[in-house]
Amino acid sequence: QVQLVESGGGLVQAGGSLRLSCAASGSIGSINIMGWFRQAPGKQRELVATIVSGGSTDYADSVKGRFTISRDKAKNTVDLQMNSLKPEDTALYYCYTNARMRDYWGRGTHVTVSS
Repeated sequence: QVQLVESGGGLVQAGGSLRLSCAASGSIGSINIMGWFRQAPGKQRELVATIVSGGSTDYADSVKGRFTISRDKAKNTVDLQMNSLKPEDTALYYCYTNARMRDYWGRGTHVTVSS
């Protein structure tokens, strides 16, 4: 079992920045990937960014060049630095991991970008 807790969401004006953080606990030794997804009102959950154990990252086209994902294995955290935020980035952001072929999700943190 893995538990994920997100923090760092909030309200920001367009063009601003936010940093999300996710702390993992439990059977963290079996984690091979961590990432962030988001779900806007009335839309499906979508991938934002992922990072695997070796350090390789992947981003949605809509956030490339603006968002950066990073992982601190010693602290068991994964962060998402979000710059140049746009109103369309408004969503509930979820931390994600897969451990031993099982998906785990945090409860989410709200990000609201005003125009």
